[in-house]
Amino acid sequence: MRYLLLFLAVFVGFAVAQLIKNKDPKRFALLLAFSGAFLLSVTLFEMMPELFAGDSKDVGMYIMLGILLQLVLDFFSKGAEHGHVHLHGNQQAFPILLFASLSVHAVLEGFPVTGHDSILYGVVVHKIPIAAILTLFFIKANQSLGRILIFLTLFALMTPLGSYLAEHSEFLAAYKTPLNAIAVGVFLHVSTTILFESNKDHGFNLTKMLSIVLGIVLAYFL
Repeated sequence: MRYLLLFLAVFVGFAVAQLIKNKDPKRFALLLAFSGAFLLSVTLFEMMPELFAGDSKDVGMYIMLGILLQLVLDFFSKGAEHGHVHLHGNQQAFPILLFASLSVHAVLEGFPVTGHDSILYGVVVHKIPIAAILTLFFIKANQSLGRILIFLTLFALMTPLGSYLAEHSEFLAAYKTPLNAIAVGVFLHVSTTILFESNKDHGFNLTKMLSIVLGIVLAYFL
């Protein structure tokens, strides 16, 4: 069931993109802000206390490594993980760098999902707007429906793959804490970037603030 949820979240995002592609994009910004707040909250409420409850002094270092890794991935994905995609019109080539960076990000997301239902929900909620944004930009770049579906299907498989490897690989099990800490760094970078960019004009938006508060409250009571 966990793998199915992670896989289907991408296609829920695809469906959302089809519904809103001709509507006010501000509504979509609310979903993105909610997802960022929700992901950040479940990371802080569940993963951070667990990681720092151990005796390892290296947890902070691995979290910073995750943040730095996401900075590198952003260079290749142009920020797709937090809602930015830049494709040129009529681009026909398969976006290899975008796919590779998103795949690394998605596999890392899958590592801490095992045994953490809140993180599972956080990743699912995060994936929906990101998949929708990818779909919208592919449509604007005049990519064919078949190419879009191939990209999204491969992308949808990556997080379940990460979760499967974390659960069944004895080699990766030996590095559970470092890998989870790196994933937390990735979550922190992506979620805070979403929240900071949602208020980049420094104006107060009550509806967006309520969306963020809702994400925090739901994450707390999970």
